[in-house]
Amino acid sequence: MKNSVKFVSPQEAVKVIKSHDHIHLSSVASAPQCLIKAMCERGKNKEFQHVHVHHLHTEGPAPYAAPEFEGVFQLDSFFVGGNVRKVTQSGYADYIPIFLGETQKLYRTGVLPCNVAMIQVSPPDKHGYVSLGTSVDATLAAVECADTVIAVINKYVPRAFGDAFIHIDRIDIFVQEDCPLEEAHFTVPDEIETAIGKHCAALIEDGACLQMGIGAIPNAVLAQLGNHKNLGIHTEMFADGVLPLVEKGIINGYAKSIDKGKMVSTFLMGSQKVYDFIDDNPGVLMMDVGYTNDPFVISKNDRVTAINSALQVDITGQVCADSLGTTFYSGVGGQIDFIYGASLSKGGKAIIAMPSVTNKGISKIAPVLSPGAGVVTTRQHIHYLATEYGAIDLYGRTLQERARLITGIAHPDHREALDKAAFERFGPHFQYIKMNTKTGE
Repeated sequence: MKNSVKFVSPQEAVKVIKSHDHIHLSSVASAPQCLIKAMCERGKNKEFQHVHVHHLHTEGPAPYAAPEFEGVFQLDSFFVGGNVRKVTQSGYADYIPIFLGETQKLYRTGVLPCNVAMIQVSPPDKHGYVSLGTSVDATLAAVECADTVIAVINKYVPRAFGDAFIHIDRIDIFVQEDCPLEEAHFTVPDEIETAIGKHCAALIEDGACLQMGIGAIPNAVLAQLGNHKNLGIHTEMFADGVLPLVEKGIINGYAKSIDKGKMVSTFLMGSQKVYDFIDDNPGVLMMDVGYTNDPFVISKNDRVTAINSALQVDITGQVCADSLGTTFYSGVGGQIDFIYGASLSKGGKAIIAMPSVTNKGISKIAPVLSPGAGVVTTRQHIHYLATEYGAIDLYGRTLQERARLITGIAHPDHREALDKAAFERFGPHFQYIKMNTKTGE
């Protein structure tokens, strides 16, 4: 054990970076901005070239992805976040399609090297342990595998439990900067999102174990759970929407089979209230993403209810969640990890929830996916689909039954066109069954 921690400046710390290195940055709220800034200063001076940067999505600036650093930095992210979306779409940055649960595997199997891990941690406790706080995900694997670990000791990083603890002996270089973590604030659900939330909430049973993605719809769902009982959390992330339910005792984890009484997550994205909530809270376990997103671990809890979003769904149930046609918008993330895990869970429910149309009025339900669109959740994996017009169960349904059900929760302005497309695809028998269903004749 090191008897004391010796701090260096960010500029001194990043001197270990050399040409062709692979750098891992801790993710989301915990991106080490002072190290990023110092690294980019070296990049501007052309002190190295072809340095590969890897991370999940991050909040805050991502200057290393800018076109001016072409040939100096190459961002190969595991998820396309908003701060690097345009540069990824223009080709200056790139994306590695990967299940979120397998991001850690890239490092642990050596598929990706990790020369330098740049992370943020809490101050060490009396036993010499620091916490990764809001970002365990693939960062723990990077720490385990890196040639050099640079850690920013930051008093604002919460002392989270679970897999978040690492000993200072694992850290090679220490920097100190006390800077509040990046916060994310979500809009209040609108009328459409609230309607979707109600349809999803109606599917959630007492004692369910929840996973929800990012954004207004998950918050809209949580807002409808005020009369539920004994809910649990096993998820890849959570935000502010869970806090009122915890305070009311609705989320308590009592019905969970594993990690009973604990909220399990791998990263967080929310306001300071969320970061304060997990600080020194043994009721929250921040775990390795290989654990949180393992479908077979997920399925050990009963009534796992996974709610995820989509960019487009076709009339057979194929779900695109990562791209708009050939243009990448986000990433695979943990959608399939939890869709599959929920489907294996006793009494589990896998739900895809989305508005029926885009902000421009374009139907998000289409006869076929746009050319180049990526299928994230296959038609074999999908179970429930929800829009503001209702929720349907597609599991075990034929292609023609799916087309009728999906069209029924499309926006009314687009249903006739979808009906026509289904008729052209499946033939006159489709129209006969549809008419027969309506008239009873």
